[in-house]
Amino acid sequence: MSRLDQVEESATLRIADLTNELKKQGKDILSFSLGEPDFDTPGHIQAAAVKAMETGKTHYAPSAGIPELREAIAAKLKKDNAIDVTGKDVIVTPGAKQAVFETCFGLLEKGDEAILLEPSWVSYDACIKMSEAKTVWVKSNEDGSIPADFSKNITKKTKLVILNSPNNPSGAVLSKKDIETVADLAVDHDFYVLSDEIYEKIIYGVKHYSIGSMIPDRTITINGFSKAYAMAGWRIGYVTAPKPVFQNLLKVQQHTISSPTTFVQYGALAALNGPQDCVTEMVKQFQARRDVVMKGLKEIGLECPTPEGAFYAYPKVEGNSEKIAEGLLEAGVGLTPGSAFGPDSNDHLRMSYASSMEHIVEGLARMKKFFAN
Repeated sequence: MSRLDQVEESATLRIADLTNELKKQGKDILSFSLGEPDFDTPGHIQAAAVKAMETGKTHYAPSAGIPELREAIAAKLKKDNAIDVTGKDVIVTPGAKQAVFETCFGLLEKGDEAILLEPSWVSYDACIKMSEAKTVWVKSNEDGSIPADFSKNITKKTKLVILNSPNNPSGAVLSKKDIETVADLAVDHDFYVLSDEIYEKIIYGVKHYSIGSMIPDRTITINGFSKAYAMAGWRIGYVTAPKPVFQNLLKVQQHTISSPTTFVQYGALAALNGPQDCVTEMVKQFQARRDVVMKGLKEIGLECPTPEGAFYAYPKVEGNSEKIAEGLLEAGVGLTPGSAFGPDSNDHLRMSYASSMEHIVEGLARMKKFFAN
């Protein structure tokens, strides 16, 4: 079996495509399947990219990114995450997803094992398989915390553990204790940790911890601009890694995408250096939506831990999540089946509340009617 034969198409994108196709046919469907903020990119970020284009910033950029942006990212990592790096330790990537791929492809070899905490974003497993390594699934506790017997899954073949906090799809945020547990195990068993912190800014009343501040020589920290700054279509992210890993990531970048889009990087620079009230306002609206979603799911009778971050609810359902998602689609609501997020997650659905309050209220009403029947 070839590497790509083991990889299925993205379930989240498949549902989104199906929803769009049904909409084209005239069906009235409210989609809660994609993890994309419905807000427009803030104006000062757009203006910076436009100015960059108008002033000739349309040529190749350095492969690792423009120096100004790399320095700004390093300053952000130091200030927000207590990760002490310089601009030379940062690679700017076309989206955080590219950084995940580069990490897996640049670090994993055939025969290596990578541990994924389930539920897990769909592309981690795909990137591991494309790197010819083996995914080892470990089921998280229902509240998203790391199980007490996590260490029993570590073997001599364990090369990487992937953490995603706040989590997609559950919205769970790992505690300091959980992060410290993984950090201690990484040192004891000599493996790396990929920490995907793309939802770091979208958090509700709890604290985000970066494992890179605890074990910098074993952590690959990935982040980006899609979620916090509503820049999903801009495709811009970044990664910092220990020197031996960093060089491999840079090689992959140089021989695949060459460099991230030049003028987009000036927009990202404006995002970091400009006013942050746009982020605060978006998070405030996401939290209000979350509260409405949680109340609605409770009225429907669906059990769901309250998300502490990101913009997803992950309710438990009885039956096959794929069949339920198909039924909901017929009822005019697009949700992602839990089966997309791991082999033992077929009893959940993911609902993105990165949508207008009006659509959320109507979507919950349609869901209530569907489950009542």
